Amino acid sequence: MTASAMPVPATGGGSASVRRIQALYLLLGFSAGLPFYMFNAVLTLRLAQHGIDIAIVGFFAWIALLPTFKFLWAPLLERFDVPGFTRFWGRRRGWLMLAQLGIVTSMVGMAATADDSSLPLTALFAVTLAFWTTTLEIAADGWRIELAPTQAEQGPVVAANLWGYRSAMVAAGSGAAFIAARADWAAAYLGIAVLAFLPFPILAAMRREEGARGGRAAALGVGLAASAAILIAATVITAAVGWTALKAAASLGIDSGSNVTPWVLGICMLPFVAMALALPRIRRMGPDAPWRRSAAIGPYVDIFWRFGFGTLAVLAFVSLYRVGDVLALTLSHPMWNARGYSLDQIGFANGFVALPASMVGVALGGWMAAKWPLGRTLALGAVLAAIGNLIYAWLWWSGPESWKLYASVALDQFGNGFAGTVFVVYLSMLVNPRFPAAQYAFLSGFAFLLARLLAGASGTMQKAIDYDGFFILSAVASIAAIVLIPVIVRIRARQADERVVTPESVFGA
Repeated sequence: MTASAMPVPATGGGSASVRRIQALYLLLGFSAGLPFYMFNAVLTLRLAQHGIDIAIVGFFAWIALLPTFKFLWAPLLERFDVPGFTRFWGRRRGWLMLAQLGIVTSMVGMAATADDSSLPLTALFAVTLAFWTTTLEIAADGWRIELAPTQAEQGPVVAANLWGYRSAMVAAGSGAAFIAARADWAAAYLGIAVLAFLPFPILAAMRREEGARGGRAAALGVGLAASAAILIAATVITAAVGWTALKAAASLGIDSGSNVTPWVLGICMLPFVAMALALPRIRRMGPDAPWRRSAAIGPYVDIFWRFGFGTLAVLAFVSLYRVGDVLALTLSHPMWNARGYSLDQIGFANGFVALPASMVGVALGGWMAAKWPLGRTLALGAVLAAIGNLIYAWLWWSGPESWKLYASVALDQFGNGFAGTVFVVYLSMLVNPRFPAAQYAFLSGFAFLLARLLAGASGTMQKAIDYDGFFILSAVASIAAIVLIPVIVRIRARQADERVVTPESVFGA
Protein backbone atom coordinates (compact mmCIF):
# COMPACT_ATOMS: atom_id res chain seq x y z
CA MET A 1 0.00 0.00 0.00
CA THR A 2 1.14 3.51 -0.71
CA ALA A 3 0.32 6.79 0.90
CA SER A 4 -1.57 9.38 -1.06
CA ALA A 5 -3.84 12.34 -0.55
CA MET A 6 -7.45 11.66 0.39
CA PRO A 7 -9.88 13.10 -2.13
CA VAL A 8 -12.83 14.67 -0.36
CA PRO A 9 -16.16 13.78 -1.97
CA ALA A 10 -18.01 16.71 -3.40
CA THR A 11 -21.16 17.72 -1.60
CA GLY A 12 -23.93 19.87 -2.80
CA GLY A 13 -27.47 20.85 -2.17
CA GLY A 14 -30.45 19.72 -4.15
CA SER A 15 -32.78 16.78 -3.82
CA ALA A 16 -31.02 14.81 -6.57
CA SER A 17 -27.72 14.98 -4.71
CA VAL A 18 -29.36 13.93 -1.45
CA ARG A 19 -31.10 11.02 -3.16
CA ARG A 20 -27.81 9.82 -4.66
CA ILE A 21 -26.13 9.91 -1.26
CA GLN A 22 -29.05 8.05 0.32
CA ALA A 23 -28.97 5.41 -2.43
CA LEU A 24 -25.23 4.99 -1.93
CA TYR A 25 -25.64 4.49 1.82
CA LEU A 26 -28.54 2.13 1.35
CA LEU A 27 -26.10 -0.07 -0.58
CA LEU A 28 -23.24 0.40 1.89
CA GLY A 29 -25.52 -0.31 4.83
CA PHE A 30 -26.58 -3.55 3.15
CA SER A 31 -22.92 -4.46 2.61
CA ALA A 32 -22.11 -4.03 6.31
CA GLY A 33 -25.30 -5.47 7.82
CA LEU A 34 -25.37 -8.74 5.92
CA PRO A 35 -22.25 -10.30 7.51
CA PHE A 36 -22.84 -8.86 11.00
CA TYR A 37 -25.57 -11.37 11.89
CA MET A 38 -23.47 -14.24 10.53
CA PHE A 39 -20.74 -13.87 13.19
CA ASN A 40 -23.20 -12.79 15.85
CA ALA A 41 -26.84 -13.92 16.24
CA VAL A 42 -26.78 -16.61 13.54
CA LEU A 43 -23.54 -18.05 14.92
CA THR A 44 -24.93 -18.24 18.47
CA LEU A 45 -28.03 -20.01 17.14
CA ARG A 46 -25.84 -22.44 15.17
CA LEU A 47 -23.72 -23.21 18.23
CA ALA A 48 -26.81 -23.68 20.41
CA GLN A 49 -28.27 -26.13 17.88
CA HIS A 50 -25.04 -28.11 17.99
CA GLY A 51 -25.35 -28.42 21.77
CA ILE A 52 -22.42 -26.16 22.66
CA ASP A 53 -22.45 -25.11 26.34
CA ILE A 54 -24.24 -21.77 26.83
CA ALA A 55 -21.20 -20.28 28.58
CA ILE A 56 -19.02 -21.03 25.53
CA VAL A 57 -21.74 -19.59 23.28
CA GLY A 58 -21.45 -16.44 25.38
CA PHE A 59 -17.68 -16.41 24.96
CA PHE A 60 -18.19 -16.31 21.18
CA ALA A 61 -19.95 -12.96 21.67
CA TRP A 62 -16.49 -11.50 22.41
CA ILE A 63 -15.78 -11.74 18.68
CA ALA A 64 -17.99 -8.68 18.42
CA LEU A 65 -15.40 -6.86 20.56
CA LEU A 66 -13.23 -6.50 17.45
CA PRO A 67 -15.28 -3.58 16.06
CA THR A 68 -14.82 -1.88 19.43
CA PHE A 69 -11.10 -1.56 18.72
CA LYS A 70 -11.45 -0.43 15.12
CA PHE A 71 -9.79 2.87 16.00
CA LEU A 72 -6.50 0.94 16.08
CA TRP A 73 -6.49 0.47 12.30
CA ALA A 74 -8.90 3.24 11.21
CA PRO A 75 -6.03 5.72 10.55
CA LEU A 76 -4.64 3.28 7.95
CA LEU A 77 -7.77 3.80 5.87
CA GLU A 78 -7.18 7.56 5.97
CA ARG A 79 -3.56 7.27 4.91
CA PHE A 80 -3.04 4.25 2.62
CA ASP A 81 -4.37 3.00 -0.69
CA VAL A 82 -5.38 -0.50 -1.75
CA PRO A 83 -3.16 -1.39 -4.75
CA GLY A 84 -5.08 -1.49 -8.01
CA PHE A 85 -8.52 -0.66 -6.67
CA THR A 86 -7.66 2.82 -5.41
CA ARG A 87 -5.95 3.83 -8.67
CA PHE A 88 -9.22 3.59 -10.60
CA TRP A 89 -12.02 3.83 -8.02
CA GLY A 90 -10.44 6.02 -5.32
CA ARG A 91 -9.39 5.28 -1.78
CA ARG A 92 -12.82 4.94 -0.14
CA ARG A 93 -14.15 2.54 -2.75
CA GLY A 94 -10.82 0.71 -2.84
CA TRP A 95 -11.11 -0.18 0.84
CA LEU A 96 -14.78 -1.05 0.43
CA MET A 97 -13.97 -3.50 -2.38
CA LEU A 98 -11.15 -5.13 -0.40
CA ALA A 99 -13.44 -5.48 2.62
CA GLN A 100 -16.15 -7.08 0.45
CA LEU A 101 -13.70 -9.74 -0.71
CA GLY A 102 -12.63 -10.36 2.88
CA ILE A 103 -16.25 -10.77 3.96
CA VAL A 104 -17.01 -13.34 1.26
CA THR A 105 -13.88 -15.44 1.81
CA SER A 106 -14.47 -15.45 5.59
CA MET A 107 -18.03 -16.69 5.15
CA VAL A 108 -16.82 -19.45 2.86
CA GLY A 109 -14.44 -20.43 5.68
CA MET A 110 -17.34 -20.46 8.15
CA ALA A 111 -19.28 -22.71 5.77
CA ALA A 112 -16.33 -25.11 5.64
CA THR A 113 -16.36 -25.37 9.47
CA ALA A 114 -20.16 -25.42 9.83
CA ASP A 115 -20.28 -28.62 11.87
CA ASP A 116 -18.41 -26.79 14.67
CA SER A 117 -16.33 -29.89 15.38
CA SER A 118 -13.32 -27.58 15.76
CA LEU A 119 -14.37 -24.48 17.68
CA PRO A 120 -10.97 -22.76 17.24
CA LEU A 121 -11.41 -22.93 13.44
CA THR A 122 -14.98 -21.66 13.75
CA ALA A 123 -13.67 -18.77 15.84
CA LEU A 124 -10.86 -18.01 13.35
CA PHE A 125 -13.19 -17.39 10.42
CA ALA A 126 -15.72 -15.59 12.61
CA VAL A 127 -12.96 -13.18 13.72
CA THR A 128 -11.79 -12.51 10.16
CA LEU A 129 -15.41 -11.93 9.15
CA ALA A 130 -15.79 -9.42 11.99
CA PHE A 131 -12.53 -7.70 10.97
CA TRP A 132 -13.48 -7.18 7.32
CA THR A 133 -17.04 -6.17 8.20
CA THR A 134 -15.63 -3.53 10.55
CA THR A 135 -13.14 -2.32 7.93
CA LEU A 136 -16.00 -1.78 5.51
CA GLU A 137 -17.87 0.23 8.16
CA ILE A 138 -14.83 2.42 8.87
CA ALA A 139 -14.51 3.44 5.24
CA ALA A 140 -18.25 4.01 4.84
CA ASP A 141 -18.64 6.01 8.08
CA GLY A 142 -15.80 8.39 7.27
CA TRP A 143 -17.26 9.09 3.85
CA ARG A 144 -20.75 9.60 5.29
CA ILE A 145 -19.60 12.29 7.71
CA GLU A 146 -17.80 14.13 4.91
CA LEU A 147 -20.86 13.98 2.65
CA ALA A 148 -23.40 15.01 5.32
CA PRO A 149 -21.69 17.19 7.97
CA THR A 150 -24.77 18.67 9.71
CA GLN A 151 -27.41 17.15 12.00
CA ALA A 152 -30.21 17.88 9.52
CA GLU A 153 -28.26 16.15 6.72
CA GLN A 154 -27.20 13.22 8.88
CA GLY A 155 -30.78 12.21 9.79
CA PRO A 156 -31.94 11.03 6.34
CA VAL A 157 -28.54 9.61 5.35
CA VAL A 158 -28.25 7.63 8.58
CA ALA A 159 -31.83 6.41 8.11
CA ALA A 160 -31.02 5.20 4.58
CA ASN A 161 -27.81 3.55 5.81
CA LEU A 162 -29.66 1.76 8.61
CA TRP A 163 -32.48 0.71 6.27
CA GLY A 164 -29.86 -1.08 4.21
CA TYR A 165 -28.03 -2.36 7.29
CA ARG A 166 -31.09 -3.76 9.00
CA SER A 167 -32.57 -5.14 5.79
CA ALA A 168 -29.34 -7.07 5.32
CA MET A 169 -29.30 -8.27 8.94
CA VAL A 170 -32.83 -9.54 8.53
CA ALA A 171 -31.99 -11.16 5.18
CA ALA A 172 -29.03 -12.89 6.80
CA GLY A 173 -30.89 -13.94 9.95
CA SER A 174 -34.06 -15.21 8.31
CA GLY A 175 -32.36 -16.50 5.17
CA ALA A 176 -29.76 -18.49 7.10
CA ALA A 177 -32.40 -20.03 9.37
CA PHE A 178 -34.66 -21.00 6.45
CA ILE A 179 -31.77 -22.55 4.48
CA ALA A 180 -30.42 -24.40 7.52
CA ALA A 181 -33.88 -25.81 8.24
CA ARG A 182 -34.01 -27.34 4.75
CA ALA A 183 -30.32 -28.17 4.17
CA ASP A 184 -27.56 -27.47 6.70
CA TRP A 185 -25.52 -24.61 8.14
CA ALA A 186 -22.83 -24.94 5.46
CA ALA A 187 -25.43 -24.26 2.76
CA ALA A 188 -26.77 -21.35 4.82
CA TYR A 189 -23.38 -19.64 5.02
CA LEU A 190 -22.61 -20.26 1.35
CA GLY A 191 -25.99 -18.82 0.36
CA ILE A 192 -25.42 -15.67 2.39
CA ALA A 193 -21.86 -15.43 0.99
CA VAL A 194 -23.30 -15.27 -2.54
CA LEU A 195 -25.66 -12.51 -1.44
CA ALA A 196 -22.80 -10.68 0.30
CA PHE A 197 -20.83 -10.58 -2.96
CA LEU A 198 -23.54 -8.69 -4.88
CA PRO A 199 -22.37 -5.16 -3.90
CA PHE A 200 -18.85 -5.86 -5.25
CA PRO A 201 -19.77 -5.83 -8.98
CA ILE A 202 -21.92 -2.76 -8.38
CA LEU A 203 -18.93 -0.93 -6.91
CA ALA A 204 -16.69 -2.23 -9.72
CA ALA A 205 -19.13 -0.98 -12.37
CA MET A 206 -19.16 2.59 -11.00
CA ARG A 207 -17.41 5.33 -12.90
CA ARG A 208 -13.78 6.07 -12.25
CA GLU A 209 -12.58 8.48 -9.59
CA GLU A 210 -11.78 11.94 -10.84
CA GLY A 211 -8.12 11.98 -11.93
CA ALA A 212 -7.91 8.17 -12.01
CA ARG A 213 -5.12 6.56 -14.02
CA GLY A 214 -5.20 3.43 -16.17
CA GLY A 215 -8.04 1.20 -17.27
CA ARG A 216 -10.76 -0.59 -15.32
CA ALA A 217 -9.66 -4.13 -16.23
CA ALA A 218 -6.02 -3.55 -15.25
CA ALA A 219 -7.04 -1.94 -11.95
CA LEU A 220 -9.38 -4.85 -11.19
CA GLY A 221 -6.69 -7.45 -11.94
CA VAL A 222 -4.06 -5.77 -9.79
CA GLY A 223 -6.60 -5.17 -7.03
CA LEU A 224 -7.70 -8.80 -6.94
CA ALA A 225 -4.12 -10.06 -6.80
CA ALA A 226 -3.17 -7.62 -4.04
CA SER A 227 -6.36 -8.43 -2.13
CA ALA A 228 -5.57 -12.16 -2.21
CA ALA A 229 -2.17 -11.52 -0.65
CA ILE A 230 -3.67 -9.21 2.00
CA LEU A 231 -6.43 -11.69 2.89
CA ILE A 232 -3.98 -14.57 3.31
CA ALA A 233 -1.68 -12.48 5.50
CA ALA A 234 -4.59 -11.28 7.65
CA THR A 235 -5.83 -14.84 8.19
CA VAL A 236 -2.38 -16.11 9.17
CA ILE A 237 -1.88 -13.24 11.63
CA THR A 238 -5.34 -13.81 13.12
CA ALA A 239 -4.64 -17.53 13.58
CA ALA A 240 -1.35 -16.80 15.35
CA VAL A 241 -2.92 -14.25 17.69
CA GLY A 242 -5.86 -16.57 18.39
CA TRP A 243 -3.62 -19.51 19.23
CA THR A 244 -1.67 -17.32 21.66
CA ALA A 245 -4.89 -16.08 23.30
CA LEU A 246 -6.25 -19.61 23.74
CA LYS A 247 -3.00 -20.77 25.32
CA ALA A 248 -3.08 -17.79 27.69
CA ALA A 249 -6.70 -18.50 28.70
CA ALA A 250 -5.89 -22.15 29.33
CA SER A 251 -2.90 -21.22 31.48
CA LEU A 252 -5.17 -18.97 33.57
CA GLY A 253 -7.66 -21.79 34.03
CA ILE A 254 -10.50 -20.06 32.13
CA ASP A 255 -13.13 -22.52 30.86
CA SER A 256 -16.91 -22.77 30.47
CA GLY A 257 -17.33 -23.00 34.24
CA SER A 258 -15.39 -19.84 35.02
CA ASN A 259 -17.20 -16.80 36.41
CA VAL A 260 -15.64 -14.09 34.26
CA THR A 261 -18.14 -11.31 35.04
CA PRO A 262 -16.09 -9.61 37.81
CA TRP A 263 -13.02 -9.57 35.57
CA VAL A 264 -15.04 -8.11 32.72
CA LEU A 265 -16.38 -5.28 34.89
CA GLY A 266 -12.85 -4.52 36.13
CA ILE A 267 -11.51 -4.33 32.58
CA CYS A 268 -14.34 -1.95 31.66
CA MET A 269 -13.16 0.52 34.31
CA LEU A 270 -9.56 0.70 33.08
CA PRO A 271 -10.15 3.01 30.07
CA PHE A 272 -11.98 5.54 32.25
CA VAL A 273 -9.19 5.57 34.83
CA ALA A 274 -6.48 5.98 32.19
CA MET A 275 -8.30 8.81 30.43
CA ALA A 276 -9.07 10.67 33.65
CA LEU A 277 -5.35 10.61 34.52
CA ALA A 278 -4.29 11.83 31.06
CA LEU A 279 -6.91 14.59 30.61
CA PRO A 280 -5.20 17.44 32.55
CA ARG A 281 -2.08 17.02 30.44
CA ILE A 282 -4.07 16.83 27.19
CA ARG A 283 -5.99 20.02 27.98
CA ARG A 284 -2.72 21.95 28.39
CA MET A 285 -1.26 20.81 25.07
CA GLY A 286 -0.56 23.41 22.42
CA PRO A 287 -1.13 22.96 18.68
CA ASP A 288 2.45 21.73 18.13
CA ALA A 289 2.37 19.07 20.85
CA PRO A 290 3.56 15.71 19.49
CA TRP A 291 0.44 13.91 20.73
CA ARG A 292 -1.82 16.27 18.79
CA ARG A 293 0.25 16.08 15.62
CA SER A 294 0.71 12.30 15.72
CA ALA A 295 -0.72 10.39 12.76
CA ALA A 296 -1.47 7.44 15.04
CA ILE A 297 -3.14 9.10 18.05
CA GLY A 298 -3.68 12.74 17.01
CA PRO A 299 -7.30 12.26 15.92
CA TYR A 300 -8.16 10.64 19.27
CA VAL A 301 -6.30 13.15 21.42
CA ASP A 302 -8.27 15.85 19.59
CA ILE A 303 -11.52 14.49 21.09
CA PHE A 304 -10.24 14.86 24.66
CA TRP A 305 -8.65 18.23 23.91
CA ARG A 306 -11.96 19.62 22.57
CA PHE A 307 -14.34 18.23 25.21
CA GLY A 308 -12.07 18.10 28.26
CA PHE A 309 -13.50 16.36 31.31
CA GLY A 310 -16.86 16.35 29.56
CA THR A 311 -15.38 13.54 27.47
CA LEU A 312 -15.67 11.20 30.46
CA ALA A 313 -19.41 11.89 30.78
CA VAL A 314 -19.87 11.42 27.02
CA LEU A 315 -18.00 8.13 27.03
CA ALA A 316 -19.87 6.90 30.10
CA PHE A 317 -23.16 7.68 28.34
CA VAL A 318 -22.25 6.03 25.04
CA SER A 319 -20.93 2.97 26.92
CA LEU A 320 -24.30 2.45 28.61
CA TYR A 321 -26.71 3.43 25.85
CA ARG A 322 -26.58 0.23 23.76
CA VAL A 323 -25.77 -2.32 26.50
CA GLY A 324 -29.32 -3.65 26.66
CA ASP A 325 -29.59 -4.14 22.89
CA VAL A 326 -26.26 -5.94 22.62
CA LEU A 327 -27.01 -8.27 25.53
CA ALA A 328 -30.45 -9.07 24.11
CA LEU A 329 -28.99 -9.86 20.68
CA THR A 330 -26.41 -12.21 22.20
CA LEU A 331 -28.85 -14.58 23.90
CA SER A 332 -32.17 -13.94 22.15
CA HIS A 333 -31.63 -16.64 19.53
CA PRO A 334 -30.38 -19.28 22.01
CA MET A 335 -33.38 -18.41 24.20
CA TRP A 336 -35.79 -18.93 21.30
CA ASN A 337 -34.14 -22.26 20.60
CA ALA A 338 -34.35 -23.28 24.28
CA ARG A 339 -38.00 -22.21 24.44
CA GLY A 340 -38.82 -24.66 21.65
CA TYR A 341 -39.25 -22.46 18.58
CA SER A 342 -38.33 -24.04 15.24
CA LEU A 343 -35.86 -22.70 12.68
CA ASP A 344 -38.79 -21.85 10.40
CA GLN A 345 -40.45 -19.79 13.15
CA ILE A 346 -37.16 -18.07 13.96
CA GLY A 347 -36.54 -17.39 10.28
CA PHE A 348 -40.01 -15.86 9.86
CA ALA A 349 -39.49 -13.71 12.96
CA ASN A 350 -36.09 -12.51 11.72
CA GLY A 351 -37.47 -11.69 8.28
CA PHE A 352 -41.12 -10.89 7.81
CA VAL A 353 -41.56 -9.51 11.34
CA ALA A 354 -38.24 -7.89 12.20
CA LEU A 355 -37.70 -6.03 8.92
CA PRO A 356 -40.87 -3.88 8.80
CA ALA A 357 -40.72 -3.21 12.56
CA SER A 358 -37.09 -2.17 12.34
CA MET A 359 -37.66 0.01 9.26
CA VAL A 360 -40.45 1.91 11.00
CA GLY A 361 -38.19 2.47 14.00
CA VAL A 362 -35.32 3.65 11.82
CA ALA A 363 -37.55 6.00 9.83
CA LEU A 364 -39.10 7.54 12.93
CA GLY A 365 -35.71 7.83 14.62
CA GLY A 366 -34.15 9.50 11.57
CA TRP A 367 -37.02 11.98 11.31
CA MET A 368 -36.95 12.85 15.00
CA ALA A 369 -33.14 13.13 15.06
CA ALA A 370 -33.35 15.73 12.27
CA LYS A 371 -36.26 17.69 13.82
CA TRP A 372 -36.18 17.25 17.60
CA PRO A 373 -33.52 18.02 20.25
CA LEU A 374 -31.17 15.05 20.48
CA GLY A 375 -31.52 14.76 24.25
CA ARG A 376 -35.24 14.11 23.98
CA THR A 377 -34.90 11.56 21.20
CA LEU A 378 -32.03 9.77 22.98
CA ALA A 379 -34.18 9.40 26.11
CA LEU A 380 -37.09 8.04 24.11
CA GLY A 381 -34.77 5.58 22.37
CA ALA A 382 -33.50 4.25 25.72
CA VAL A 383 -37.07 3.66 26.95
CA LEU A 384 -38.05 1.85 23.74
CA ALA A 385 -34.92 -0.32 23.92
CA ALA A 386 -35.75 -1.27 27.52
CA ILE A 387 -39.29 -2.29 26.53
CA GLY A 388 -37.82 -4.51 23.83
CA ASN A 389 -35.71 -6.31 26.43
CA LEU A 390 -38.53 -6.70 28.94
CA ILE A 391 -40.74 -8.33 26.31
CA TYR A 392 -38.22 -11.18 26.03
CA ALA A 393 -38.55 -11.88 29.75
CA TRP A 394 -42.31 -12.18 29.18
CA LEU A 395 -41.65 -14.47 26.20
CA TRP A 396 -39.60 -16.80 28.41
CA TRP A 397 -42.46 -17.01 30.92
CA SER A 398 -45.05 -17.67 28.19
CA GLY A 399 -45.80 -20.80 26.23
CA PRO A 400 -44.06 -21.25 22.83
CA GLU A 401 -46.75 -19.78 20.57
CA SER A 402 -45.80 -18.20 17.24
CA TRP A 403 -47.68 -14.95 17.74
CA LYS A 404 -45.88 -14.31 21.03
CA LEU A 405 -42.49 -14.69 19.35
CA TYR A 406 -43.51 -12.39 16.50
CA ALA A 407 -44.95 -9.72 18.79
CA SER A 408 -41.82 -9.75 20.95
CA VAL A 409 -39.50 -9.46 17.96
CA ALA A 410 -41.57 -6.61 16.49
CA LEU A 411 -41.38 -4.54 19.68
CA ASP A 412 -37.68 -5.27 20.15
CA GLN A 413 -36.74 -4.41 16.57
CA PHE A 414 -38.80 -1.21 16.52
CA GLY A 415 -37.06 0.07 19.64
CA ASN A 416 -33.67 -1.11 18.43
CA GLY A 417 -34.10 0.65 15.08
CA PHE A 418 -35.21 3.90 16.69
CA ALA A 419 -32.48 3.98 19.34
CA GLY A 420 -29.77 2.93 16.88
CA THR A 421 -30.59 5.72 14.42
CA VAL A 422 -30.65 8.47 17.02
CA PHE A 423 -27.43 7.17 18.55
CA VAL A 424 -25.55 7.22 15.22
CA VAL A 425 -26.60 10.85 14.64
CA TYR A 426 -25.46 11.80 18.15
CA LEU A 427 -22.03 10.19 17.68
CA SER A 428 -21.63 11.85 14.28
CA MET A 429 -22.22 15.27 15.81
CA LEU A 430 -19.33 14.72 18.24
CA VAL A 431 -16.84 14.17 15.42
CA ASN A 432 -14.35 16.75 14.22
CA PRO A 433 -14.81 16.93 10.40
CA ARG A 434 -11.02 16.96 10.05
CA PHE A 435 -10.84 13.33 11.24
CA PRO A 436 -14.23 11.81 10.40
CA ALA A 437 -13.31 8.14 9.88
CA ALA A 438 -10.83 7.85 12.77
CA GLN A 439 -12.90 9.73 15.36
CA TYR A 440 -16.17 8.02 14.47
CA ALA A 441 -14.38 4.69 14.63
CA PHE A 442 -13.13 5.52 18.13
CA LEU A 443 -16.46 6.78 19.45
CA SER A 444 -18.61 4.05 17.93
CA GLY A 445 -16.08 1.40 18.96
CA PHE A 446 -15.87 2.65 22.54
CA ALA A 447 -19.67 2.82 22.64
CA PHE A 448 -19.81 -0.97 22.45
CA LEU A 449 -16.82 -1.82 24.65
CA LEU A 450 -18.78 -2.36 27.87
CA ALA A 451 -21.71 -3.96 26.06
CA ARG A 452 -19.59 -6.52 24.21
CA LEU A 453 -17.38 -7.31 27.17
CA LEU A 454 -20.50 -8.08 29.18
CA ALA A 455 -21.98 -10.00 26.23
CA GLY A 456 -19.08 -12.43 26.45
CA ALA A 457 -20.10 -13.16 30.04
CA SER A 458 -23.79 -13.45 29.13
CA GLY A 459 -23.70 -17.25 29.23
CA THR A 460 -22.41 -17.34 32.79
CA MET A 461 -24.96 -14.67 33.78
CA GLN A 462 -27.76 -16.74 32.25
CA LYS A 463 -26.69 -19.75 34.28
CA ALA A 464 -26.93 -17.69 37.46
CA ILE A 465 -30.20 -15.77 36.87
CA ASP A 466 -31.86 -17.68 33.99
CA TYR A 467 -33.18 -16.07 30.82
CA ASP A 468 -35.90 -13.95 32.44
CA GLY A 469 -33.48 -12.40 34.93
CA PHE A 470 -30.97 -11.81 32.14
CA PHE A 471 -33.39 -9.82 29.98
CA ILE A 472 -34.72 -7.82 32.93
CA LEU A 473 -31.12 -6.90 33.78
CA SER A 474 -30.46 -5.82 30.19
CA ALA A 475 -33.58 -3.60 30.29
CA VAL A 476 -32.32 -1.89 33.45
CA ALA A 477 -29.00 -1.26 31.71
CA SER A 478 -30.80 0.51 28.84
CA ILE A 479 -32.67 2.81 31.23
CA ALA A 480 -29.51 3.66 33.21
CA ALA A 481 -28.12 5.82 30.40
CA ILE A 482 -30.99 8.31 30.75
CA VAL A 483 -29.56 9.80 33.96
CA LEU A 484 -26.56 11.13 32.00
CA ILE A 485 -28.56 12.84 29.24
CA PRO A 486 -29.01 16.17 31.13
CA VAL A 487 -25.22 16.28 31.48
CA ILE A 488 -24.15 15.34 27.96
CA VAL A 489 -26.55 17.75 26.21
CA ARG A 490 -24.82 20.67 27.97
CA ILE A 491 -21.30 19.70 26.90
CA ARG A 492 -19.81 21.95 24.22
CA ALA A 493 -16.61 21.53 22.23
CA ARG A 494 -13.68 23.81 22.96
CA GLN A 495 -12.88 26.41 20.30
CA ALA A 496 -9.98 25.46 18.04
CA ASP A 497 -6.67 27.16 18.74
CA GLU A 498 -4.67 29.01 16.08
CA ARG A 499 -2.89 26.06 14.53
CA VAL A 500 -5.14 23.04 14.56
CA VAL A 501 -3.83 19.77 13.19
CA THR A 502 -5.37 18.83 9.83
CA PRO A 503 -5.31 15.68 7.71
CA GLU A 504 -2.92 17.40 5.30
CA SER A 505 -0.41 18.24 8.03
CA VAL A 506 -0.61 14.74 9.45
CA PHE A 507 -0.71 12.64 6.31
CA GLY A 508 0.82 14.96 3.72
CA ALA A 509 -0.84 16.67 0.78
